[in-house]
Amino acid sequence: MMQHLLVSERSGARQLRLCCRLGTACSCTHLQPTAHLLHAAPQVLFRCNGSAVLLTNRSCHAARAKYTIQHIVRTNLASDDTAYNCVVQTEDAERHVGVRLNKDLIKVGARALRDNMTALGPKVLPYSEQAKYAASLAVRKAAKLQPALAKHLPARWLQPYTPDFRKAFDYYCIHTGGRGIIDGLEKEMQLSRQQVEPSRASLYRFGNTSSTSVWYELAFIESQCGLAAGQKVWQLAFGSGFKFNSAVLVARRGIKDGSHAAWDGFDGEVMWKELDELEAAAAAGRAAKAAAAAAAGGGGAAGGGVAAAGGHGADTPRTS
Repeated sequence: MMQHLLVSERSGARQLRLCCRLGTACSCTHLQPTAHLLHAAPQVLFRCNGSAVLLTNRSCHAARAKYTIQHIVRTNLASDDTAYNCVVQTEDAERHVGVRLNKDLIKVGARALRDNMTALGPKVLPYSEQAKYAASLAVRKAAKLQPALAKHLPARWLQPYTPDFRKAFDYYCIHTGGRGIIDGLEKEMQLSRQQVEPSRASLYRFGNTSSTSVWYELAFIESQCGLAAGQKVWQLAFGSGFKFNSAVLVARRGIKDGSHAAWDGFDGEVMWKELDELEAAAAAGRAAKAAAAAAAGGGGAAGGGVAAAGGHGADTPRTS
């Protein structure tokens, strides 16, 4: 492909950009034996992956282009030590170099997402949603300054308002860092099962492919769903730093491309059936665990009652 580009586009080489994302977020040089769990985790989290995207600002290619990049919003929290250290390359006790994850990752990720959405919102949301967000912010600030006022306001008025991004986008490409990330964004933004299908399918078929996943998901949308001219795609991805990036793509024409080899033979019904069975099994497991815990607690209380009725002192052991 590069040879073709260099031959056919030699005169416009400065205006063409081939953006590649290869490998995994954890380089093979970091596959080291280690007894430290936080160093070992990244070695099994990521799958091999790769993507390439051709970008241009040459107007002569406009008719051939699939998308226009309408917005790019980058959120970088590297100036904060907690954010920087939640995903960092370092040595373990045996001096093996690796990527370390720590317990602050989820909290930092949520903060980065919130900051990114706050910056992106005014660029893409309709005025009605922006007005609701501004009103919610004003009410919460007033309640904070006047505690007496807060007592007379409905509880829901004091909760942060999450704008309805469904009014701004038609498709979503969510970083497949794990099921919990997809579940969280699905719940937070009230997305439908169909709207998170590209992300679930990418995680189901390829595993955690890190930031490359948003391009696997775009290929899914093109091959399995199709886009109409003017429809918008929101790509969300994050990584060490800590950073969170959003890209808004607008389809320049109708797109239905079934040639993506990555999705050959994919059966969505089979995927959903298997995922539903896994969810049912997990729910049953949680219910059984909760029932066992409740039974254990009840047994402890009953044992205490028997001991007290028997007239034994405080030192009598209780069993559950």
